[in-house]
Amino acid sequence: MLLWLKHYRREALAGDLGAGIIVAMMLVPQGMAYAIVAGLPPVSGLYASILPPIAYALFGSSMVQSVGPMAITSLMVASSLAPLAAPGSPLSVILAGQLALIAGAILFLSGLLRLGFVASLLSRPVMSGFTTGAALLITGGQLEALLGGPLTAVHLPSAIIGLGSLLVLWAAKAGLVRGLGALGLPARLAETLSRLAPVVVLIVTTAAVATLNLAAAGVAVVGEIPSGMPPIALLASAEHWRPLLLPGLLIAFMIFLSSQAAAQSLAHRRGERIVTNHELLGLGAANLASAVSGGFPVTGSISRSAVNYTAGANTPLASIISAALIVLALSVPTTWVSWLPLPALAATIILAVLGMIDFTTLKDAWQHDRSDAAALLATTAGVLLLGVEQGVILGVVLSLATVIWRASRPHIAVVGRIPGSDHFRNVERHHVETLSDVLLLRIDADLFFGNVEAVVDHLDGLLKARAADGLTTRHVVVVMSAISLIDTTGLYALTEINRSLQSEGIKLHLAEVKGPVMDRLQRSDLLGGQLGGQVFLSTADAFRALQGEASWSI
Repeated sequence: MLLWLKHYRREALAGDLGAGIIVAMMLVPQGMAYAIVAGLPPVSGLYASILPPIAYALFGSSMVQSVGPMAITSLMVASSLAPLAAPGSPLSVILAGQLALIAGAILFLSGLLRLGFVASLLSRPVMSGFTTGAALLITGGQLEALLGGPLTAVHLPSAIIGLGSLLVLWAAKAGLVRGLGALGLPARLAETLSRLAPVVVLIVTTAAVATLNLAAAGVAVVGEIPSGMPPIALLASAEHWRPLLLPGLLIAFMIFLSSQAAAQSLAHRRGERIVTNHELLGLGAANLASAVSGGFPVTGSISRSAVNYTAGANTPLASIISAALIVLALSVPTTWVSWLPLPALAATIILAVLGMIDFTTLKDAWQHDRSDAAALLATTAGVLLLGVEQGVILGVVLSLATVIWRASRPHIAVVGRIPGSDHFRNVERHHVETLSDVLLLRIDADLFFGNVEAVVDHLDGLLKARAADGLTTRHVVVVMSAISLIDTTGLYALTEINRSLQSEGIKLHLAEVKGPVMDRLQRSDLLGGQLGGQVFLSTADAFRALQGEASWSI
C-alpha cells in the first residue's frame, strides 16, 4: 500500500501534474454526463470523482488507472434504481450510494479473500457482447436529450446543438490526431489534445446557450450545481437492502471486469504487473469512499485511463491532482455549469459509448469459433431485450456453459509413429506407421465426470469401426500425456473400460502417465492388479513392446 509514494521520484511530478489537469478537464463534463445516464443529479458525478480516486491510490496496483464514473456502471445503476425511485430524486441519490456501499464491500471482501480468479467468469466475446448491448442501450436512451424531444417532436434549437456537437466530435475523433500531426505536433500530444475535444465543444455550446439565452427558447440545461464539498455521511434506506443486493453484486462484478481490462492493457504498455487482489481492494475502497460522499458506483475507465497515460501520468498522484482540481471547481461559483446544454452532453455520451461497440471481436470470433460468436450475439440480445442485470447473468451463464460444453467433448486422436522416429501424431493429419492389432489412443483433456461418457462412447465407436473394417484389436494403449487429473468418476470409467475390454480379449495399456496422476492411480485397484495390460513410460516403449505381437500397416 502506497509503495509508489515511498519511492516517488521528483522527475515524475511534471507528468503527473500535466495528466492530472487534463483528466480533471475531462472528468467535470464526463462525471456529470454519466450521472445523468445513472438517473442522478449531475453533481453526483462530480462527487464520485473526488474521494474514490484517492481511495484507489491507497490500495490499487495500477499506476495510471483513472477511477470514477463510467458508462456501463452508470447504466446498471439506472436499471437497478428505476423500479425503486424516480430519476433525480433524493431517494435515488441515497440508493445509488447504497449500491456503491454494497459493491464496495463485496469487492473489498473479495480482495481480502483473494478471489481475483472470478475475472475468468466472463469470456472476452461475452464481455464484448455485453458492452456492445450496453452501448446501444445508452445511445438509445440519449436520443431524446440529443434532439430535445422524441423523434416525432424534435426541438430544432436543441437538435442543432446536439447534432452539431455530435458531428464536430466525430470529425475530431476521425481526423484531429492526423491534422495535429501534420502541423508538427508529437503523436502523444496530438492524441491527448484530440481527447479534449468534448471539453472544447461543451465550453463553446455553454457559452452559446448563456449568451443567446437559449434556455428560454426551450434548450434543456444542467441547471444549478451546488458549490462546495460533498457532505461526508453514509445514507441508506433499510427497506431497500434486499432488492439492491443482487444488483450490487452484479455491479461489483462488472466494476472489476471493466477495471481489470483497463489496468491490464496499460500495465502491458508500461511493462508493469497488475496484482489482481490489490485491484479488488482498491476498487472496493473507491466505492466505499463514493458511498459516503454522495456518489455512486465507480470503476476504472478505459478511455479516461488511456488519456491519463498518454498525458504523461507516472503514478496515482495524477488522479489525486485531478480530484483536488474538481474540489477547486466546486469551491468557486458554479453558475457557469448551470448553462451547460443537455443536448451537447448527450452528444459526448453517445460518441463515447459508440466506441464501445466491438465489431472486431465479433469478426474474429466468427472466423475462429462460431460458438463464441453465438455467445457474443446472444449476450448483446440479452442486454437489449431482457435488461442490463439479466444481460450480465446471461453472459456469466453462457461463459460457464461454453466451458462445460467444450470440456464435455474432449479431443481424442488415434495416433501412429512418424516413420524413422519416436514421435507419434494423429493418423488423420500425418503419414504414420501403425500396428494392425493395436489401437493407440491419445486423450487431450483431463478425465472427469463431465467428459468420461464421451470418452467411453468414442472408444466404443472406434472399436466397432475397426471390427467393421476387418481389423482385430488385441491391445488398446491410452496415451495420457495430456491428462493432468483423473477424478473419481474418471477412475471408475477407466476401471470399467478395462473390465469391458478384458471380456472381449483386449488388453488395456497406459502410457506417459504424469506423476501426480500416477500417484493417485497407484492407490487404486486399477493398478493394484486389475489392469489387463502394462503401464509404459512412453508411447514409443509401448509401440516397440507390442509390435512383435502385431502386424504393420502404413
